[in-house]
Amino acid sequence: AKIGMWLFLVTEILLFGGLFCAYAYYRTMHPEIFIYAHKYLDKTLGGINTVVLITSSLTMAWAVRAAQLRQKRLLILMLCLTLVGAFGFLGIKAVEYNHKWKHGLLWGQLYRPQEHAAEDAHAEPAAETAPAEDYALAAADGESVVQVTVDTEAPAADEPPVIPEGAPPTYIPRTADGELYIEHSTKPHAAEGPSGLAFTPTSKGHEPYYEKPGNVHIFFGVYFAMTGLHGLHVIAGIVVIIIMLVLAIRGHFDSGYFTPIDLTGLYWHLVDLIWIFLFPLLYLIH
Repeated sequence: AKIGMWLFLVTEILLFGGLFCAYAYYRTMHPEIFIYAHKYLDKTLGGINTVVLITSSLTMAWAVRAAQLRQKRLLILMLCLTLVGAFGFLGIKAVEYNHKWKHGLLWGQLYRPQEHAAEDAHAEPAAETAPAEDYALAAADGESVVQVTVDTEAPAADEPPVIPEGAPPTYIPRTADGELYIEHSTKPHAAEGPSGLAFTPTSKGHEPYYEKPGNVHIFFGVYFAMTGLHGLHVIAGIVVIIIMLVLAIRGHFDSGYFTPIDLTGLYWHLVDLIWIFLFPLLYLIH
């Protein structure tokens, strides 16, 4: 039974390994997306969830020990505490998902950020230092694109655009919803600021800021794929732990037979371990 569980856990690692490879690829190719978008994740809630899940892993290990020692009441208590941690984790994750859904921070075509949402820590804020502009300058250099915003109205047909000193030469209008026509995101060679983010000088005394990269929805696609799959595994773990709790209440386990509890613990530790990797990769690294 234990060999079978370890083989199953290996397949689980392979399953998540594909998503980790996708994360590594997209972060390598488009670091500006991850640098920009990760700040819209709530590190506090993510940190609390990490503590909750690690604590539930401890109570699960304690439950295995209680089963080995035929401590029925302690076994039931530890399984109940593990369930509390699991439901707590899902509850906090539901709060995060609700904020992302409410403010349009989703994947693919569902990515429609509410940049001027009411003062909500999870809403994508408008750049306070950015001037109101309708047009932008952009320059292409191989596979790199540097975006520079111009504080100006649309120029007359016979007038050149007002270009700040050192700005790229190509003039590109914004789309109807305010986005640039440049749809792909790349790694511009920014002389200042975080690696991968284009430094944007402004006029009229405004502070410099960093232009929003294109295809930010890629980050949220990776985020929901990884955390969503992990959440499904937490739900599966809850189902199994409830079954173990029912069997424990019926006195099904003793020092001579506790294999199901042991295998459930192995599975739950893997769920915990995966989150320990997801939390820093998605929430902390920038």
